[in-house]
Parts: sequence; structure tokens; C-alpha cells
Amino acid sequence: HRFVTLAVERCPRCALPQAAGALCGACLRAPPPFDRCVAAADYGFPWDRLITGFKFKSHTEWAVLLADVLAQAVAREVRPGDATATLVLPVPLSPARLRERGYNQAWELARRLAVQRGLPAKAQWLQRLRDTPHQVGLSRSEREHNLRDAMWVPPEGQAGVAGQHVALVDDVMTTGVTAAAGARALKAAGAASVQVWVVARTPSPES
Repeated sequence: HRFVTLAVERCPRCALPQAAGALCGACLRAPPPFDRCVAAADYGFPWDRLITGFKFKSHTEWAVLLADVLAQAVAREVRPGDATATLVLPVPLSPARLRERGYNQAWELARRLAVQRGLPAKAQWLQRLRDTPHQVGLSRSEREHNLRDAMWVPPEGQAGVAGQHVALVDDVMTTGVTAAAGARALKAAGAASVQVWVVARTPSPES
């Protein structure tokens, strides 16, 4: 059986619920460094429980279901004029966090999505330079401070990233700070565009 999410009209730039095709006020005032965001669902029941189990309780087998749901959303959200992704990368974990968890949940999603889309995927072409505290419960400004200059494209990835339309994959987008840090690093390495693909988007406090 397949999970099917309902189509929700979202801001095409940050994926917050918004009138069809319209940029939200925040993206009009201060556009994020990524060009597009696709989210399969809002972060709430049952997705919050599935993602928590997948991310923190070693239920890596749930990656198949979550990647399938995200692939459906990506196929559904493709619009005329959108750049077609040519490379899939996961949001990276630091080496210390990767040792602690044993796997990068974003890579578990990214590699499956890449197979479904017929695209190359690389686990190490975007890296974290240093460990950062857990982001859960932090304000936007605290998250930005944590991630300032924390991501980079290493030399072995720079030639591969240059000129590519990158799909940056993660499980959840909360404030967008992590995705923005990754997009800035990728564009500094010469990526032509960066779109973000996430299973779930945390609604804004006002919604």
C-alpha cells in the first residue's frame, strides 16, 4: 500500500501554505538563497511520529515509505519554467553526529529519490565543517548562529556541483535556516540552482 498526501497550495519558494502560485510575504521581502522548495506534507500527525522514529529511533526501513511520498510530491509539483534537477544531495550531518546516529536520514531519502528520478546522488559533496548543537527548540536567530559557515563543498565535489541544478533533500524544514546554509554553500561552489525537497514542512506559528 502507498501513502498518498493531499495536494496543498504552498509558496513555491519556501513551501509554507499560500495561495496558488503566489510567493508568501516573507519570501517577497527576503527571498531565501534556494530557488524552490517542495514539501510532501505539513509536519503533524502522522508524519511527525514517522519522521521521529525514522530519524532518532533507527527505523531506517521507513525511508522507503517516506521517499515514495516525497517522490510523489516532487512529480506533482513540477511546474513549467522550473529547473529540472540534475543532481541529488542530502543535507549533511557532522562526522560526530553521524557516528552518534549511525546513519544520515537525509541520505537514506536522497539515494532512494535519486533512483526513482534517474539522477546521480552523492553523499559527501556537501559537508558540515563542524559539529553544531541540535537545532530542535532553537529560535531562528539561534539556528542561524549555529550554522554560520558550517557547510561547504569539498574539493572533490566542486567540479561535480558546478553548473548543476541541485535537489537538496532533508526530512523536515522548520525555519529554512539549514536549507539556506546548504544552498549558499552549493551556489558558492557554482551550482546553477538549488531546490529543496523535504518530507514535511513545519507550519508557521501564525497558521
